[in-house]
Parts: sequence; structure tokens; C-alpha cells
Amino acid sequence: MKKVAKKGLTPRNVSAKFAAHTETIPNKMRTKALILTAFVGALGIAGASAQVYSVNAVGYVNKSIPAGFSIVANPLNNGGNKISDVFGANPGSLTVYRFGDAGFSINSYDTDFEEWDDGDATVAPGEGFFVLNGGDAAVNITFVGEVPQGDLSNALPQGFSIRSSQVPQAGELQADLGFPVSGAPTIYQFAGGAYKISSYDADFEEWDSVPSVGVAEGFWVLNASAGSWDRSFSTSE
Repeated sequence: MKKVAKKGLTPRNVSAKFAAHTETIPNKMRTKALILTAFVGALGIAGASAQVYSVNAVGYVNKSIPAGFSIVANPLNNGGNKISDVFGANPGSLTVYRFGDAGFSINSYDTDFEEWDDGDATVAPGEGFFVLNGGDAAVNITFVGEVPQGDLSNALPQGFSIRSSQVPQAGELQADLGFPVSGAPTIYQFAGGAYKISSYDADFEEWDSVPSVGVAEGFWVLNASAGSWDRSFSTSE
């Protein structure tokens, strides 16, 4: 694996070991596992003789954030997706690390003043970010908002990025969630202080270890070429 100058796979001052690859045969016929907790349809009334039902779907997703580092994602659209709204009131001693061209930007919640360094910073569905839980125990976060639907596109740049599913859906990354393999991607999933690594072999057209992701889980993507993760999604499917 190529090293990335000044941009590690974990935030500064954090070490991580890489788990060994395992061989798995992909199952492309796996049933799609859609998790939409407390699914509610919005209702509207039009005129005296007809009812019009909105296709919007709102709900919530509970996410347990363990002590230490993990890669998290916002699974639902919450207005402008401001971090102060997404994580709710008093989320605890959390620091969010968002990765971009300039490296990591750092945004911490101050439990004394009960505010973020930048409460207007956005964390939208489709991106992933490290969260450092500075407490001794896991923190339970409830994400509330609307399920993204329609024609969705998630840019995948060449090199490293942190991404997530744009919809609150769990399953195999390619077979269930439609992740593209044209960029010969390598996926790094971080948990318990170590990485699980899954690489796609473009010559044999298969994964050495088929990656599966959970709802509100982010992961590193290393792409040999730029592309986009495109899906047409509806909760009625």
C-alpha cells in the first residue's frame, strides 16, 4: 500500500495496526437489508375530495459511539446538516475529524460551554468522519431526519477519501449498496483500534475480502482513479 504524505489513515497522534486479509467468495444474490428505523410518511391534504401523500420518509437511527476513535456517518438529512443539529444537545465529550485536501479539520464539543467549536460545520449523508469519544464509556447518538431519495451521487476522488452510504442501509458494499469498482478501490474499515482491509482485484474482478458496512458507518476509500457512487433510491423499493 502506498503511503500518503502528511495524511495518515488515522488522525494525528493515533496509531493503528492493519488486519490481515481473508479470502471470501462474494454473494451477489444477497437480499438487500434496508434499515429505516421508525419509518414515518408525511401526509398532506389537497382540496376537499383528494388526499396527496408525500414520498418523503423521516425517522431516526440510534448509533453507539464507543470510547476512543471510530469512523461514523450521518445517515439522514437534518435540514442543513449542521453538526450542532445532527449530534443533538449535549452529545458528550466528542471531537469530529473531517478529512479533505488539506488534511483533517477538527471540531470539538465543549461540555462546559455546551457548544461546538464550529456548530455551523456540516456533516452530510455520504461523507464519513472520525469521531473521538473522550469519555470512558460509549455514547448513544440519535440521528433524526429525512431519508435521501432519488438520483444520488457521491464523488469518489482519486486517492484517499472517507465515505459512507447516502441512505441508511446496511449490507455488502458492492452487491447491496451499488458501490462502484471501476476505480479498483481498497476499503479500510476501522474498529477497535485496527483496520479491516478489503481490496478489489480488477484483473480477477473480485474482492479479496467482501466488505460489508453498517448504518451510520464511515470508511476509507483508496481509489486508483476518480469516479462517483451513483444510486437511484426510493423507500418504496
